[in-house]
Amino acid sequence: MKNLFVGNMSFQTTEADLRVLFEPFGQISRVHIATDRETGRARGFAFVEMPNDAEAAKAIAGLDGKEVGGRNLKVNEARPKGASSGPRGGGGGFDRDRGGDRGDRGDRGRGGKQGGRFSNEDYRDSARQPREPRW
Repeated sequence: MKNLFVGNMSFQTTEADLRVLFEPFGQISRVHIATDRETGRARGFAFVEMPNDAEAAKAIAGLDGKEVGGRNLKVNEARPKGASSGPRGGGGGFDRDRGGDRGDRGDRGRGGKQGGRFSNEDYRDSARQPREPRW
């Protein structure tokens, strides 16, 4: 059983269109088009399961780069879900210690300082502000 990733699809591509595209290469177990949770609109990629590995290899060879709906399809063997390191492979996710989203700024963190921490050196030349009383 091979699970194939089909990327760079037109947003108007349907499951029926994918079945018609892949059937000449062999039997298809399942077709799943990824959709946005909130809008229900297609996200531009899908997964096609084919039970025969040889037929799946033929489908990859025959369809990778083929133009469908004005776009060149990207067809390859799907990687397991844990193989990527987060959203779009960028590591993503919120890291409380660094004060933000890891995928956006690399190692800069807050204020452009490495590690995302402020130090006394940041304020060495600035005038000290009086503190308000705590009562």
